[in-house]
Amino acid sequence: QVQLVESGGGLVQTGGSLRLSCAVSGRTMSQYTIGWFRQAPGNEREFVATLFRGRTAYYADSVKGRFTISRDNAKTTVNLQMNDLKPDDTAVYYCAGDTGMILSSITNHANYDDWGQGTQVTVSS
Repeated sequence: QVQLVESGGGLVQTGGSLRLSCAVSGRTMSQYTIGWFRQAPGNEREFVATLFRGRTAYYADSVKGRFTISRDNAKTTVNLQMNDLKPDDTAVYYCAGDTGMILSSITNHANYDDWGQGTQVTVSS
C-alpha cells in the first residue's frame, strides 16, 4: 500500500522559513517522480516543485530561488525547504508522486497518482 505523509507545516512571518517533509512508503524511490503542489482557498491546485524520476528538480517560477526540493534515499523522504516566504505562499501543501511520469506532464496535478493528506502553511504579513 502506497502512503505519502507530509509534516512540517505551520505559521511563519513574511521572510521566514519552513521545511516540509514527505515520508513515502510502498514505492521504490529510484525512478519515482515526487513533488509538491499547493492549493489556496478558491484556487486550483498548483505546481510547486518536483524531482523528476527522483533525480532532476523542477520549480514553479514563483518559488524558484526560494524553495529547494531534495530527497533522502535512505529514509525515503522528500523535503521542501522554503525560504523567504511570502503571504502568497499561504496554502495547503500536498506531496504527490507517480511511477510513470513523463517530463511534459510534471506540472499537471492530474498526472500524479499518489497523494498525501496535505499540510497547512500560513505566512503572515
